[in-house]
Amino acid sequence: MSSDAATAANATSTSLPRIDALSGGPGGPDQDLEQPRMGLGSSLPAADARAKTEGTFPYAADLWAEGLLWAAVLRSPHPHARILSIDTSGAEEMPGVRAVVTHEDVPGESNYGRHVVDRPVFASDLVRHHGEAIAAVAADHPDTARLAAAAIAVRYEVLEPVTDPEKAFAAEPLHPDGNLIRHIPLRYGDAEAAGEIVVEGLYRIGRQDPAPIGAEAGLAVPRPDGGVEIYTASTDPHTDRDLIAACFGLEPDRVKVVVTGVPGATGDREDPGFQIPLGLLALRTGCPVKLAASREESFLGHTHRHPTLLRYRHHADAEGRLVKVEAQILLDAGAYADASSESLAAAVAFACGPYVVPHAFIEGWAVRTNNPPSGHVRGEGAMQVCAAYEGQMDKLAAKLGIDPAELRLRNTLSTGDILPTGQTVTCPAPVAELLQAVRDFPLPALPKDAPEDDWLLPGGPEGAGEPGAVRRGVGYGLGMVHMLGAEGTDEVSTATVRVHDGVATVICAAVETGQGFTTLARQIVQETLGVEEVHVAAVDTDQPPAGPATHGRHTWVSGGAVERAAKMVRTQLLQPLAHKFGMSTELLQIADGKITSYDGVLSTTVMEAMDGKELWATAQCRPHPTEPLDEAGQGDAFVGLAFCAVRAVVDVDIELGSIRVVEMAVAQDVGRVLNPAQLAIRIEAGITQGIGAALTENLRTAKGLIRHPDLTGYALPTALDAPDIRIVKLVEERDVVAPFGAKPASAVPVVTAPAAVASAVRSATGRPVNRLPIRPQAAVATAPKG
Repeated sequence: MSSDAATAANATSTSLPRIDALSGGPGGPDQDLEQPRMGLGSSLPAADARAKTEGTFPYAADLWAEGLLWAAVLRSPHPHARILSIDTSGAEEMPGVRAVVTHEDVPGESNYGRHVVDRPVFASDLVRHHGEAIAAVAADHPDTARLAAAAIAVRYEVLEPVTDPEKAFAAEPLHPDGNLIRHIPLRYGDAEAAGEIVVEGLYRIGRQDPAPIGAEAGLAVPRPDGGVEIYTASTDPHTDRDLIAACFGLEPDRVKVVVTGVPGATGDREDPGFQIPLGLLALRTGCPVKLAASREESFLGHTHRHPTLLRYRHHADAEGRLVKVEAQILLDAGAYADASSESLAAAVAFACGPYVVPHAFIEGWAVRTNNPPSGHVRGEGAMQVCAAYEGQMDKLAAKLGIDPAELRLRNTLSTGDILPTGQTVTCPAPVAELLQAVRDFPLPALPKDAPEDDWLLPGGPEGAGEPGAVRRGVGYGLGMVHMLGAEGTDEVSTATVRVHDGVATVICAAVETGQGFTTLARQIVQETLGVEEVHVAAVDTDQPPAGPATHGRHTWVSGGAVERAAKMVRTQLLQPLAHKFGMSTELLQIADGKITSYDGVLSTTVMEAMDGKELWATAQCRPHPTEPLDEAGQGDAFVGLAFCAVRAVVDVDIELGSIRVVEMAVAQDVGRVLNPAQLAIRIEAGITQGIGAALTENLRTAKGLIRHPDLTGYALPTALDAPDIRIVKLVEERDVVAPFGAKPASAVPVVTAPAAVASAVRSATGRPVNRLPIRPQAAVATAPKG
């Protein structure tokens, strides 16, 4: 790889190696590779990277306060039941117990929800899912709190749960709002259109858990004014504050949420259901109260990816060009609505994938069941349909006898094409270029048939595999996601930049969830003001809101606000100099802490120009508005789109059904590389999460009961499961409406990787592979060994 390719921010495409190469390790760039020392385009490390890798990062579970009490929550053992009575006397009489709260003790709104307010703080009459909160206890020791919660006597009338989303339509209402959350009928083109070739498929996507790193935890501290402060790893503190205040019957300014100890998040990091009981107990006892949820409680309490049932029919002509796509998409929302409406909109809008489809007729539903609640997990909606439409493309290729990559190339979307929602793709859409890049990348070598290479077999050295039973498969996936919120969401963020004594401070309520916002904010200020030392202030709700940390929002909206504020400070800094030398500020530039004029007459340092002054500015960023989908599924619902192509290479033991992912080649549409090292990390993490969804991650239920709610029963991919991930191409075609021209990086690999793995397993086995995660029996080939 040339050094120019690694650093040219304005080039149309860039190839980056793996992470070790970005740091000059094995296989890396030449030693004389020059990268910017600071600012955009540099590989500035994350400020908390060392603490997280060394284990010294202060998680929310590490919080402490004088006079601390401990909380525990009683949860329902049933997925559906009527509550006949709740007797808390046994808990209240235990020594060390300070308070017990139930639905009767909620002073304000009894329901909460970030998207739809339909979920009770504590169940009062009905239990709608396994693990629903019934009561909470505060005690002077965590063991006492847990024992007291177990001592609460609840009499239930167990009801038959509705766990099949297809039966939810005819079932008795599980909620006062009914079982149907949303129905989207998308109509685009001619319903009578038909193709010469037709393929059909039924696909099922399992329940993936966000599995947040570190315990979900928090600390509530009562305030003298009757309010409360909540210290927790929230990813959307202002929304959490508002719904917490509503449940407490308080004005929002009497509730403060302080974000602390966020180790990373791929969905809603802290469900408000963990935070509200904390605050209630703190207000009741007048003492600080801490809750650190066990992994089992996390599985029971927070939301998961929507299990989805998809029926597809694809029409194509004899050359393999798509004519029409028909689909039915059913999302299992679980007991409450949460983000189901938004997830369904993404699923329906992207049901045809990044392909040109003249006619599309999609029916989408999201329904309530007595299964665990579903909500926001990275790539929601888009991941499920990607697995299905890519399965259909493989079927078309097989039926037509066309190479799967070639079939996809004949149908790829590009800028100026129209989505089935009627929205024109105005952003860069280099889908064909991405697919060609991964298709043409050299395939990995076959493993040698030797004892020392047993670990390369599917299942590893103890997997009982035989080399003669292993088949290699190559598969493809093309995915797309939307950026920012959709369907009329008002996206806005506010940031303040302050500079004094050569140190800059950024104040913005954008939560760092691992997406790299704090690093990006530092780079923006370095680039704009030439100040090397930049600090990003801790986040709390005393700051103006910045919105949730989803859909690449903070790179675009919050990064855009930081850039505007920094440019305003830059103008304040340069105007006196420009006036003194009789020139405009546009003729002055800042680089490496120095201010120079275009003609070289002026040359000074930023510190000298500051002359002890303090400069600051506050700015907002608000992208152009979108609109809701109408009754026919039409509308300009999305601000922008991002695309990805993945080629998966897998080895499958066709006798045992064990699968080893050998390599994932990735080409991605990134708009602009802002931090090469962090970008590579985000893509690799997304690919690995996608592999988990493809092969191992499935939160299984039996009649609504979560089976094995722990990390033994729920198998996350480890370092041993991660394959070689080759980032073969990054297309840097800047989106002109986005700040810096950049696009979000981590969601679209998650969306695309499972489809590519499934495609590769189909290639290896000849089996249809229509369920994720892929079960061993689905990978056992019926053909004899050859």
